[in-house]
Order: sequence, then C-alpha cells, then structure tokens
Amino acid sequence: MTILSATFWPDRRTLWRWHFFAGLFCLPFVAFLSLTGAVYLFKPQIDDWIDWRYDHLPIALSPSPEQDVQAALSAVPQGAFLAYELPRTSQSAARVLVSRPDGQAVRVYVDRNTHTVLKTVLEENRFERLVFRLHGQLLLGNVGSVIMEMVASWTIVLIVTGLLLWWPRHQRGLAGIVYPRLGTKGRTRWRDIHAVTGVWTSVFLVLFLVSGLPWSFVWGHTLQSVENTVGRLTSVKDWEIGAVPAAAVIAGHPLGQPQKLAAKENMDMPGMDMPAASTSFPEGDLLSGLDAVVQTASTLSLRAPVIITPSGSLWTVRSDTQNRPLRESVTVTPDGHVVKQETFAEKGLMDRIIGYGVAAHEGQLFGKMNQAVNLLVAMGLLMMSSAATVLWLKRKPAGSLGGPPALPAQTYGLGGITALIILALFLPELGISLVVLALASLIPIKTKP
Repeated sequence: MTILSATFWPDRRTLWRWHFFAGLFCLPFVAFLSLTGAVYLFKPQIDDWIDWRYDHLPIALSPSPEQDVQAALSAVPQGAFLAYELPRTSQSAARVLVSRPDGQAVRVYVDRNTHTVLKTVLEENRFERLVFRLHGQLLLGNVGSVIMEMVASWTIVLIVTGLLLWWPRHQRGLAGIVYPRLGTKGRTRWRDIHAVTGVWTSVFLVLFLVSGLPWSFVWGHTLQSVENTVGRLTSVKDWEIGAVPAAAVIAGHPLGQPQKLAAKENMDMPGMDMPAASTSFPEGDLLSGLDAVVQTASTLSLRAPVIITPSGSLWTVRSDTQNRPLRESVTVTPDGHVVKQETFAEKGLMDRIIGYGVAAHEGQLFGKMNQAVNLLVAMGLLMMSSAATVLWLKRKPAGSLGGPPALPAQTYGLGGITALIILALFLPELGISLVVLALASLIPIKTKP
C-alpha cells in the first residue's frame, strides 16, 4: 500500500484541487512575505546605515543623560518621557523616546556634547517599523494581521498537499525528486523548479509560519486566553500580539494593554495606553538619578539596544536585542544600585520556545549565518511561487481559472479528514473558513438550461 492509498489519503485529483486553490490564494502572499522578510532580515545593518551620521559624532566628553532628555522634551510639545536608549559608542548621539499627547512615540536624537536636538522622527515612521508592519499586517493593523494569519493557515494546507503530490510513485532516480531537471524544456522544468524547491524549503516555511503565529491577532489572543483560563504557559510576554503601538512596546508593554493606573494619574494625556514617566516619580524629580542609572547600565554589558525606562520609583534597564535568548532585564535604583536581574533562562517554557523561534525567524539567532540561511529560503520561496505562476499561466484556458475539475465521486480519506480536523483545532481561522466552505458547498447553484 502506497502513502497515497485512496482508503486513507484523498485521491490525487482531490489533493490537486486543494493544492491548486490554496496556492492561488496563498502564493502571492508567500512571494510578498519573502520579499519583505528578506529586507527585514537585515534590519541591524539597515538601521546602522540610516543612522550612520548619528553614530559618528565627536566623542562625548561630559555626557549628561538628564540634560539630553530635557532637550528632547523641549523638542516635542507636551511630550512625556518614555525611555532613554543607551548610546552604543562614545561617538553615538543620545536617543530619547518621548510620547506625544496623541500616544505616538517620537525618537529624538540629541548631541551629547552640546545637548542640541539633531533629528526627530515618529517611531512608527522609522524604516524598520514600516517593514515590520508591512510584513506582518500589510499596513492595515489588526485587519492585516488577521489576513496574514489566514494566509499562514492555508499555507500549511498548501505544504501538506504539495508534499503528498510530490511523493515519488513508481519513479526511479532522484531527478525531479531531489533535484530539478533543468536540462528539460517546457512544463517539466517549471514543475521541477516548483516541486523540488518547495520540498526543500517547506520545513523552513513551516517553522517560519509557526514561529510567527504568536504575534498574530487571533492565534496570539487565543494563546493568551488559554493561559488565563487553563494555567500559566508563559511568565512574561515580550512579543506583540497584532497591531501594537510602538510606544507601548518601548514602555515594556508589548501587548498594548491599557495601564489604568497611569491613565488615572496622568490627566494631561488622556487616551494614553502606556505608563507615563510623570506617574512614576515625585513631581519636580522626574529624571532624578538617570545619570547614575545610565552609568550603571553601561557597565552591565547587555546586548544592544539597551532601553532604560522608569518603573515605579525604580528604573528598568533591559536589552531589546533581536537575539531573544540574550535578552536580560535589570532593575536599578535611582542611585545606580542593581536590585534585581532577570535572564532569558528564567522565563517560562513557552516564552523560551517562542523566543528561540522568533530569533531564528528574524535571522538573529546564530548571527550572519542565520541571515544567509533565511535569505536563501526566502529566495527559494520566491522561485517556487514564480514557477507555480508560470505553470498556471501555461495551462490556464483563456477566461478560466484553470483549476482541476472535480470528479463526480471524490475520495477524502480518513487520514485527510483527520489531518484537516487537527489543523482546524490548532488554527482557528482555518477551521472557521473550512466550516464556511462546507456550508457554501451545500447551497444549490442554479444554472441556465
């Protein structure tokens, strides 16, 4: 009995129909994600290139973070202090994060010698944030996140059906299975490029999709709901669920949940959903101790970028590196004494699994080799999508989608139905769409005689 036994798996025509229509929906998005993901892979290098001039200033001789913050606040009318980013070198400008009354975060670059403002930019308008929101949300916020989650769900169906269609049947040799027959012409060559490249990249694609799900709107909130109802799966969530304002992420609240205490005490900034610094310190003593805290932070050897934020009557110094297993968070008193230090190893199991997955997804887990592997996968996915498009256009009749016609009696197989049920349970949007499709198939379609 072969793996495609009709009594267990769907018949080949049914597999082909599922694969075709899933591909028609998913592949344009897969190509789009490959391109935007390839750009985001090199976020550290791109950020360094964009900010080059602000990291090659005269050496700071007598830095004062408190004066830098005061200068930044003066550049943002009615602004409130959010965070101070530890300068990476003695020639780097200070980066001060300030919140506007409308809740937007502004990044202010300050010369640490003269304490003059060099540049201001909305955090959401920075290149890396634009690419991040384009890649995960299509610049549509939570609506875009839901769309991309639907794409991810159906892409898994696309992968499973593709592997079953690729599975060798009565074929000798490795040509067309392990490597493409590039010497052939026509559809055979394009089929091999599509199928073989798809097989080699499918494992990585599944890892990318699964590691991205906790960030999506529906799946991420479902995980949060399970945690709150069943028991604690994670200790501290440090990833974003759906569309979250940059200010909330900077303040250390990536879930974007309203901070009720801050909202009550900060009457001058209604609608803010992140803690304002003015609620954390006595009036007139807002930035007291920042110089000492920054001096302590510079001795901790945390992986850049290092963000310093007010936390009650204390300060939090945390690493926001994309290589999440290297992240640490340190609580410091205003006079510079370390009170508590938390490492990645102390997080819950689910936090650590997601942290490793996201770091690998973003190409930062094992350095430039991770970037190179991910870039190769992205280019492979783009090639696979392009080959599939060529194949479709070659066989598509004019004025028709060219989908495989349904057989009068289709075999779904016990294994196929079981696999769909399992996927539907773990992927809510896939389950909902399957129910909608099943109901739609029961609606009689009237045809003209």
